[in-house]
Amino acid sequence: MPEQATVAAGDFGDRGAPAPLTPTELLALDRQHVWHPYAPMPGVAEPLVVESASGVRLRLAQEAYGRRELVDGMSSWWSAVHGYNHPVLNEAALGQLGRMSHVMFGGLTHEPAVRLAERLAHLTPGDLTHVFLSDSGSVAVEVAVKMCLQHWRSLGRPGKRRLMTWRGGYHGDTWQPMSVCDPEGGMHHLWSGALPVQVFADTPPPGFDAAPDEGYLARLRGLVERHAHELAAVVVEPVVQGAGGMRFHSPAYVRALREVCDAHDVLLVLDEIATGFGRTGELFAAEHAGVVPDVMCVGKALTGGYLSMAATVCTPRVAEGIARGSVPVLAHGPTFMGNPLASAVAGASLDLLLSQDWRAQVRRVGGGLRTGLAEAAGVPGVREVNVLGAIGVVRLDHEVDLTAATRAAVRAGVWLRPFRDMVYAMPPYVTADEDVARIAAAMCAVAREA
Repeated sequence: MPEQATVAAGDFGDRGAPAPLTPTELLALDRQHVWHPYAPMPGVAEPLVVESASGVRLRLAQEAYGRRELVDGMSSWWSAVHGYNHPVLNEAALGQLGRMSHVMFGGLTHEPAVRLAERLAHLTPGDLTHVFLSDSGSVAVEVAVKMCLQHWRSLGRPGKRRLMTWRGGYHGDTWQPMSVCDPEGGMHHLWSGALPVQVFADTPPPGFDAAPDEGYLARLRGLVERHAHELAAVVVEPVVQGAGGMRFHSPAYVRALREVCDAHDVLLVLDEIATGFGRTGELFAAEHAGVVPDVMCVGKALTGGYLSMAATVCTPRVAEGIARGSVPVLAHGPTFMGNPLASAVAGASLDLLLSQDWRAQVRRVGGGLRTGLAEAAGVPGVREVNVLGAIGVVRLDHEVDLTAATRAAVRAGVWLRPFRDMVYAMPPYVTADEDVARIAAAMCAVAREA
């Protein structure tokens, strides 16, 4: 047997640490090898290079439009609710790293995942007591769909295999989630004819505080009634439609879905990946409607933006239905399911959130956005301005020029990532008042210039 070299922990022989790349070298390699989200390959727009992040600020490796430091108005796609480099989350990650960073979840278990599952079962509404851990929000929705389809197959009703949703939604970029994204206005129209054909209601009428439209409610109920024989589930984002259009709607429509699903034996899935953990002013957006879904998906803020993790939480009814089938197990098992490192950080993030007056933080951020965005209503080209919880949205009457928008925001000292006709912000909850004002001012600047 050939002799094997042994390397002590932390000893990398003669290799040493690689020499740091200059920003110019890094960008050259980035352009050559890195495929960024929703971008061509090779890329046409040069990204900003971030060298570090702390609190609510991103430190750039080189100056851009006169700035080296930016206030993050996006919470890194809505996940970093506590900001960056938080000592509590750092400690949780380092402590778990010293014990084990990963172990397979098939046939094994461990304390961080068990404690996290127990916490999620306690925090989520009603009898959502069974927790399936995965590694991204899109996969969490994929798992939710699989749960619902397998539930009905196990109960001898394989004809219940379609999904219903409303237009204007976004649920992720994997296969089944793409099928319940908006089929025309969304980015997934490319896959028309290949994706499963689902049932679509019209986009909910706008306005969180608006009186519910009785005509829309009747059409919504009627659609579920007509298709109930073939519907496995209704899948929607409650109260806030995120990346599909940043729209807010009345909780009454979510209540109506719960009622009609109950009446016609259809499961209700609520996608809370963007809205979960306080973003809308309630811990979960479903609480605005006072409903308990059969399945809930959470992610994004779950680990405070430190690691990728999501969860699909279901009621005993769903799990027991699956268990009655000829294949009594949920046929899904991600390699990094229940990852100990992510589980430990997620537990610490939830502890941190609940140890603070997060409701007051969200109200404060929302109030600052509402005040700062008041002037945007008078900017030419602005159609509407809306704020809910710690979410601010400026909707334009034209598509955003992303290059001009980035330039305007960075010059104002803020990182924003507008899309389509929207300039929006979801700042970390810990963002100070003066930084919330700066974010709002940057949004106004983008509205004027993009």
